[in-house]
Amino acid sequence: MTDSGLFDPKPRAVVIADLVDRSRRRLETLDDKSLVPLLEDALYHERKRVSDQGHEIVEEVLLDELARALVRGDRYSRIESALHLVKHWADEVHGHFDPRMYRFSTHLLPRALNGLLAGRPHRVRDIRGGWQRRLKVEGDVAWIRELAKEATLVLAPTHVSNLDSPLIGLALHQSGLPPFVYGAGLNLFKNPVMGFFMSRLGAYTVDRTKRAALYKDVLKDYSVRSLTTRHHSLFFPGGTRSRSGEIERHVKKGLLGTGITAWQEMLAAGRKDSEVYVVPLTLSFQLTLEANTLAGDHLAEAGKQRYIITDDEFAQPREVLAFGRRVLDLEASCIAHFGEPVDCLGMPVARDAAERAEQSRHRRQYVCDRDGNVQLDAQRDRVYTDRLADALVEAYPRGSWVMETHLAAWAAWQCLAKQVGTDDPFRIIRVPRLGRIVRDEDFRATLGAALDRLKALEQQGACHLALPADIDRILATALDRFSRYHRSRALAREGRDLIVEDPKLALYYRNRLTWADLGGES
Repeated sequence: MTDSGLFDPKPRAVVIADLVDRSRRRLETLDDKSLVPLLEDALYHERKRVSDQGHEIVEEVLLDELARALVRGDRYSRIESALHLVKHWADEVHGHFDPRMYRFSTHLLPRALNGLLAGRPHRVRDIRGGWQRRLKVEGDVAWIRELAKEATLVLAPTHVSNLDSPLIGLALHQSGLPPFVYGAGLNLFKNPVMGFFMSRLGAYTVDRTKRAALYKDVLKDYSVRSLTTRHHSLFFPGGTRSRSGEIERHVKKGLLGTGITAWQEMLAAGRKDSEVYVVPLTLSFQLTLEANTLAGDHLAEAGKQRYIITDDEFAQPREVLAFGRRVLDLEASCIAHFGEPVDCLGMPVARDAAERAEQSRHRRQYVCDRDGNVQLDAQRDRVYTDRLADALVEAYPRGSWVMETHLAAWAAWQCLAKQVGTDDPFRIIRVPRLGRIVRDEDFRATLGAALDRLKALEQQGACHLALPADIDRILATALDRFSRYHRSRALAREGRDLIVEDPKLALYYRNRLTWADLGGES
């Protein structure tokens, strides 16, 4: 990181003032036909949220002020009232990064996490090697380290679990990469100890219950400021954890679009270090801590009962500890694969320095006039952001690692769907227990055919396999993994055959392979 002062406690007021000023300039460009609906939207969504959650006296006062301005005030009072709300939000969002705390934590956290992962916190055994074996880092991190010296990086991971953030932090540390600024849900800060450390390790607060467009603009402004002050940033483009278990097929483009905005701001300022590169990161887990809750939420969402998870397995310390002791003690229980970087227009970044410099000169022509002046064009930038989003969605499967739990769940689900005679997941999960028994020979045939197809895909560079060589070991390992943590198992033995014990969990882990054309998709 640079010494730009974004996270220096002294100029905190300066950071917040800049965020307010960015909002002011944007609001002042709107005519009343656009301004009033924007502020009414903020008032409606925040009034509803505060009414549901309560205990937000400061925000209630600010909302009352905005309401009076909308009813009786003039244009000036409406903008000022909105900016008072923006200032309140900006103060909530802004983190407290502390370089000393980061250096301390990079020494302490591996030891602490090793104790969690190994399940032996009282023993100092293989401190350096323990968590490295359990968290496997793949990809050309040496090249990414070089890019971090000349450009600002945006790390764009898939989002599987609330464990993603600390594990990504360890992956960055293990790879010798610099710290990254990242947004974390407000619910994760409710634990005072965790909140203290997260905010000082680069996390800023994102309240996903705030739906107002005005609030989302504050988050975007914060992201732009972070990038233009050369703070590498981490976005989860999926927005939240994958409820279905699938690798992201679609991503949200709001924060992604701040990359091109920051790049243009730095170009306009004549910065030589103006480049912004985006690095896809695919996370692969044998098991997911919150799989039960996420799977249930996915099915509820598919049934149009959408809601935000505020309390799941991750919120229960005993569950986290149990998960660490039973699951993450395994070799390569999670794999973080850093993909090939792209620029903020979605184009591949050249490995040769001279070629990258030529790319940089050519790239400017997309946003500058003949005299080199940046030309703002929101519609054009949305098209470029769409291309970037498409590049990430295409990169994620290439960085995925197929594990035993994924393949076994896929084969079991396909067998069950064939037996039931439908590909409707809601009908399949309601099948009685006796109807969920799968013949061993049918399972092996289905798994073997899928394995052959996956091997071909790996040869094409479409994915990676973290699998034993034969079906017996794949099945034995999957059954062992499924028995380690969840109260009900996705797949288990039933005499000589198999049973889909918990079809919701089987669907969740099976969905990890929906990107692949393995035949018989349901």
